Amino acid sequence: MTAAEPALPDPDNRLRRSLGVGDAVVIGLGSMLGAGIFAALAPAAQAAGAGLLIGLAVAAVLAYCNATSSARLAALYPASGGTYVYGRERLGEFWGFLAGWGFVVGKTASCAAMALTVGWYAWPAHAHAVAVMAVVGLTAVNYVGVTKAAWLTRVIVVTVLLALACVVGSVFSSGAGNFANLSLSGDVHGTGVLQSAGFLFFAFAGYARIATLGEEVRDPVRTIPRAIVTALALTLVVYAAVATAVLSALGPQRLAATASPLTDAVRAAGATWLPPVIAVAAVLAALGSLLSLLLGVSRTTLAMARDRHLPGLLDAVHPRFRVPHRAELTVAALAALLAATVDLRGAIGFSSFAVLVYYAIANASALTLRREEGAPAKVIPVVGFSGCALVALALPWSSIIAGAGVLTVGALLFWGRRLVRRRSRGPTD
Repeated sequence: MTAAEPALPDPDNRLRRSLGVGDAVVIGLGSMLGAGIFAALAPAAQAAGAGLLIGLAVAAVLAYCNATSSARLAALYPASGGTYVYGRERLGEFWGFLAGWGFVVGKTASCAAMALTVGWYAWPAHAHAVAVMAVVGLTAVNYVGVTKAAWLTRVIVVTVLLALACVVGSVFSSGAGNFANLSLSGDVHGTGVLQSAGFLFFAFAGYARIATLGEEVRDPVRTIPRAIVTALALTLVVYAAVATAVLSALGPQRLAATASPLTDAVRAAGATWLPPVIAVAAVLAALGSLLSLLLGVSRTTLAMARDRHLPGLLDAVHPRFRVPHRAELTVAALAALLAATVDLRGAIGFSSFAVLVYYAIANASALTLRREEGAPAKVIPVVGFSGCALVALALPWSSIIAGAGVLTVGALLFWGRRLVRRRSRGPTD
């Protein structure tokens, strides 16, 4: 299969190319920093103790492989949809559908998880109501144009980075960090490290938002690869610094048990003025993540609707704002419903499994690239694919069963639709 003729929408129904490298990097950072710093450290410590630092390294290697594969594919197919488009063009219609289905369903659950994070930090007594309001408010921002959303994300990212710098600085300047807490104990085992890598990979997965914005960036061949690698590198530096500071201040047991590890770390450092700042930063980080997730899911929904894998009604771009308004409103409605009814742990576990399947398909797609198409070194997609499979199978069984069940439902819908279509054509077609 060649990549010379990717299926692009009619020019009158395309999205506006308004994002540069900086905007795309900020959208990726907004997603990764929001999910990782405030949601993944404690469960990673619970799975692996001090071994979470090894899990962080595993997740970073896996994320680099996935980022490289995604960047090469996104440069070749600069249209909205991400791995849905790559899988369809390189592996066949079913694999593209499966990637898109997993992304849309899994990341809609992630939208709910990030909205609930906003609610629990901002107003715990009314967390679900605040979560729904967060979804509605950010959907309104997205509706009037992605450039405005990118500027809002930039403000959020800068604020969160300053707060995280205060966490790291307060721990190490006060002497609260005990490097003995970083040593590996005898109860650290391979399965726990891989499971921690799965939680932390969930945090890194924000660079997918950049690939799914392929139709809205200027000069995608140059912009997308640079934005993905830059956002990933910056996130890794932040994760390593914060994880080391928090783990050294609290130790693995206390880190695993707390619901607010960064707040507890600055309290251990004696910085009594910082906890309210960290709470505000947590809300802003979760908002940034939610904003980027809503952007990415709605664009993949648009791409699948264009191919009639989702209702054709969703294939619409607003004539004034040039955004996929029907897809955005539909995703927001589903995310708000989940935010009003589900719990955070279930949403994160399911989403982790689905996103690993999504990236496994991305790496399999990259394996089909030829040198003249910009193929990466073979070891990169091989490690990426194998790592996704291994880490996915190390997740809790509840996450595996739920994720596999939803993917099976999607596969049945795909083949059922194809069977109905074949029968409607008749035996002579």
